[in-house]
Amino acid sequence: MAGIYIHIPFCRQACHYCDFHFSTSSKNREEMIDAIKKELSLRKEYLSGELVETVYFGGGTPSLIDSELLKMLLETIQQEFNLDLMPEITLEANPDDLSDEKLRQLFSIGINRLSIGIQSFHDNDLRFMNRAHDSFQASTVVSKARNAGFENLSIDLIYGLPDSTDERWIMNIEKALELNVEHLSCYSLTVEPRTALADMIRKKKVAALDEERSAADLEILIKRTRNAGYEHYEISNFARDKKYSRHNTSYWQAKKYLGVGPSAHSYDGASRQWNISNNIAYISSLKENVVMFEKEFLSTKNKFNEFILISLRTMWGIDYALLEDIFGKTKRMELDKMLEPQMKAGMVELSGNNIILTHKGKFFADRIAADLFI
Repeated sequence: MAGIYIHIPFCRQACHYCDFHFSTSSKNREEMIDAIKKELSLRKEYLSGELVETVYFGGGTPSLIDSELLKMLLETIQQEFNLDLMPEITLEANPDDLSDEKLRQLFSIGINRLSIGIQSFHDNDLRFMNRAHDSFQASTVVSKARNAGFENLSIDLIYGLPDSTDERWIMNIEKALELNVEHLSCYSLTVEPRTALADMIRKKKVAALDEERSAADLEILIKRTRNAGYEHYEISNFARDKKYSRHNTSYWQAKKYLGVGPSAHSYDGASRQWNISNNIAYISSLKENVVMFEKEFLSTKNKFNEFILISLRTMWGIDYALLEDIFGKTKRMELDKMLEPQMKAGMVELSGNNIILTHKGKFFADRIAADLFI
C-alpha cells in the first residue's frame, strides 16, 4: 500500500505562523497544474506498482484551485498508477473557499474527505493568525459540506495562542464537537523562523508563547475529546468511529509515498527526496521533462530513529516484534535498556507487546523519542 501527496503552492494570504512553501500570486496556476501532471507521469515507477490507497492534496491552499484542474490531476493518477477501488482522497481547504457550488464540484470529481483549516471559531484569534475567513464561515462550513455529500470531515484547530484562556479554548473545542466531525487535528502554535509571528515576537508586538499555556490547552483537549468519544490516536489527531486519516497514518507506519509539486517530499523505504522549493524553477524544469530534487539515502541509524519517533507519537506505539524484525534482537535489547528510566518516570508503559506513551508522556513525546535515538 502507498500514498500520493500533491503540493499546491498557492494561498490567498500568508498566515502569520506558516513556514510552508507557497505563493500569494495567482499567476502560473494552470502552468503549475500542467507541471504537476507531467511529474506524476514521469515518476509513475517510483511506487513500483504498489496499490495507491490514499491521495492527499495539501499546500498551500488546494481549495483555491479550479475543480476542473483538480479533476485533471485525479485522472492522471488513475491513468498512471494502480489506484485502490475505494481510495481516501483528501483535499485541504479553507472555509472562505468553500461555497455551496465549490463543495458540490469537489464532491462530484471524487474528493471524499476534506481537511478544513478552521483554526479557531473566534474572530480575534483569526485576525491574530491572519486567516482569510471569519467565525461565521468557520461555524457554517461543516453543514454546507454535509449538504454537498461529504461524510468524512476533519477540521484543524490551533491552541496555545499568546492571549488564550481556558474558557476560550473550551469554547473552541465544544463548538468543534457540536459539529460532530469525524476527525480533529489540533496543533500547538509554534514559532518558526522567518515567519511574521517570529518577527512580531522579536519586536515585542506580541507576547512570547507560553509552554504552560500550551500544555494546559492540550490537557483540556484530551479530556474533552475523550469524553465525546474520540480516540487520541496520534499526538495531534483525534478520531471517532475509527475514522483515522488513512493518509497520515501511512506516514506514521512508514509506508511508501510519492510527493509531487514544488517542495513535496517522497519516501520509498530506502531514501527520502524533496523537490525544489521554487515555483518558476519547478515549472521550467518540468517543461524539459526534468524533476529537480535532492535525495538522501537513509542509514540504519536514520531508519531506527525515525521508526522510534513516528511510532511513539501514535496510540499503537513501538511494536517490539516489528522493531526486532527490521533491526534485529540486539537493537531490541538496547532499546529495553534505554526505556528503563522512561518507565520509572511514568512516561511510557508496556501494552501487550508494544511500548506506548502514558498520559503524562504525551506532553513530552518528542523529548522522549530523542532520548531513545541512537
